[in-house]
Amino acid sequence: MLSLEQIVRDPEKFRAALVRRGEDPPIDRILELDSRRKALIQSADVDRATRNQVSKAIGAEKRKPTPEEITEMRETGDRIKSVEAELATVLEELDATLLPIPNTPLDDVPDGLDEESNVVVRTSEGSTDTHGNAHWDVATELDILDLEAGASISGARFYVLKGKGAKLQRALASWMLDVQTEEHGYTEIDPPLLVRGETMTGSGNLPKFKDNLYRDDESDLWLVPTAEVALNGLHQGQIIDPDKLPLKYVAQTPSFRKEHTSAGRDVRGIKRVHQFEKVEMFRYVEPDTSDAMLEEMIGEATTLCARLGLTYRVLQLCAGDIGFQSAKTYDIEVWSPGSAEWLEVSSISTCTDFQSRRNGTRYRPEVGASTKLPHTLNGSGLALPRIWIAVIENGLQEDGSIVIPEVLVPYTGWDRIEAK
Repeated sequence: MLSLEQIVRDPEKFRAALVRRGEDPPIDRILELDSRRKALIQSADVDRATRNQVSKAIGAEKRKPTPEEITEMRETGDRIKSVEAELATVLEELDATLLPIPNTPLDDVPDGLDEESNVVVRTSEGSTDTHGNAHWDVATELDILDLEAGASISGARFYVLKGKGAKLQRALASWMLDVQTEEHGYTEIDPPLLVRGETMTGSGNLPKFKDNLYRDDESDLWLVPTAEVALNGLHQGQIIDPDKLPLKYVAQTPSFRKEHTSAGRDVRGIKRVHQFEKVEMFRYVEPDTSDAMLEEMIGEATTLCARLGLTYRVLQLCAGDIGFQSAKTYDIEVWSPGSAEWLEVSSISTCTDFQSRRNGTRYRPEVGASTKLPHTLNGSGLALPRIWIAVIENGLQEDGSIVIPEVLVPYTGWDRIEAK
């Protein structure tokens, strides 16, 4: 959530920043509501002060209140109740107005309203040749992917991995978790997949993306669209002790998304589905380290791509293409020679203090110091099944078999998926 105090202090700065995202922010309404909020608070304070003065005077004089004073006190109390009720309504509208507003992009985020304005920062060495044998054909022929079974069980855009296909996904996830925990210093978390609405709101998914989420109506619990939601909730409403930051968490969970997309876009194969596995990195950091931490996380994700022998590129997203809670985002894409396209396998973002403010998460820099809002950062490390696709399509041999990256062999127990 954006800071009401900061918006009021410099409304045009926030208006301009949100316009860069293609938003039409309700800044004027926020200012109106805040002005009314302050007036109501002042009115209630004046009445409370008057009531206290009368009470003190009666107490000092050690007498009973006069009928006039009783009437005045009753009227004053009624006014305070009325003002408090109106104030609660104003605060509720303020909250409802602020919650759907996205984070503001940092100054160095490129201008632009869609992916056409994203900037390729760097591309790794490696081939971008194509062979035209897409994973939906290759993996089906090898009997490691069953799209028809997925559709039969659950409907469109679900799938079943089988045999060595299933073990390959498990190997990828286990290897990535081991790298993140043993080399990059993350603490592994196994979080709930169902979260409360407050947790979903704290991460920035509610109320904006309600229609893209799965919910159990009876319990009012929501299936996570990414482990980021649960990891962001680990310290909601808490004050993090001095010297604890940075906190670095990693989790492998399924992600559940309704994924409303245009007809014909990413519908073949398993590039865009309703349920998929992902290894997620998440950090709570001190604000002055946020930029360096973002670069570090990009390096961690690209290291995984490089060790898998995949050609990758890093893109900085423009202001109109960054996620709701993000202030700055880099996407990492790997080359897929079968479908002849770049596939996003990681999106790494700094959310500044946007999630912490929504979440009520604070930290104390040192003993006795005032609390502050930490910055949060998140990123895939990496996302399945797209990294699975890239391994299959890049490992395809002329005889129809798939050679597995060497780093995965200790996890699979084999180095090849044999042709049928």
